[in-house]
Amino acid sequence: MAVRVQAEDFDPAAELEALAAEAGAAGAVVSFLGHVRGEKGSVAALTLEHYPGMAERALEALEAEARRRWALEGCRIVHRHGRLTPGERIVMVATASPHRRDAFESAAFLMDRLKTDAPFWKREEGPQGARWIEAREADARARDRWSPDR
Repeated sequence: MAVRVQAEDFDPAAELEALAAEAGAAGAVVSFLGHVRGEKGSVAALTLEHYPGMAERALEALEAEARRRWALEGCRIVHRHGRLTPGERIVMVATASPHRRDAFESAAFLMDRLKTDAPFWKREEGPQGARWIEAREADARARDRWSPDR
């Protein structure tokens, strides 16, 4: 399955193998792994909440848009939810294309749009207690660079 939202960890090597099987002889595969940050003890845990069904549909829509915009032979999006600690994997995006530019651009597009458009809510725990993470302006700028008007 190209899009999954799950609590369990995932195996990036197995995901890339599945992508390779889907993509056949694609000339380029680009992957991104996101982990829970924990700079100098500032984060004890990150809890990601979502609405089941809604999150999957949003990720599937992003994948479909990427496939419309770039020549992709395959795509994988795996996003975790639940309580995660520093160093744990949160997300993997991988794209396969005949050419590297499409693979790089589509993977960047998916990550930029995931940060702003996927319905996940993040609560960070640290030395100062727990707080909900708000969207950052830098994330909105990254999303906006993919606007069809640009």
